[in-house]
Amino acid sequence: MIDTPEVVKTQPLTIAKIYQVVPANQIQKVMGKTLEELRNGIKEQGKTITGPWFVHHIKPPAQNFDFEICIPVSEPIEPTERMQAGEWPAMTVIRTVYRGGYEGLSGAWVEFSKWIKTHGHNVESDIWERYLVGPETGSDASAWQTELNCPLTER
Repeated sequence: MIDTPEVVKTQPLTIAKIYQVVPANQIQKVMGKTLEELRNGIKEQGKTITGPWFVHHIKPPAQNFDFEICIPVSEPIEPTERMQAGEWPAMTVIRTVYRGGYEGLSGAWVEFSKWIKTHGHNVESDIWERYLVGPETGSDASAWQTELNCPLTER
């Protein structure tokens, strides 16, 4: 279900982001609208998107999703309404790629978490998913790729 995880050092990114907390049963309805709002805001400012969008889950998903949708941009944006400028820091993460439809993501996270525990890694409580290939590329969900990332603790 997931690729063999690996430890990776990431690069810093200039991002545009929208933060929100929503009930778990609303996530599918909210995610697409928020992503569209963010992309439109970036476009209106004439900024260039420089990579795949990602979701930073500040707390592990439970009854509510406490997260920010982030898009890497070529230069800082001007904050407007819900869209904020940000810098995504460089960090060391454990990373894997899940291949398949979004309905399988929770199972992929369970598998990934077991792998992390089995291999004795210490990770932070926040996580992030980067959407490498998704519905915008075609309806064959088996071709979709979502990168799963867990920042390592500094212990």
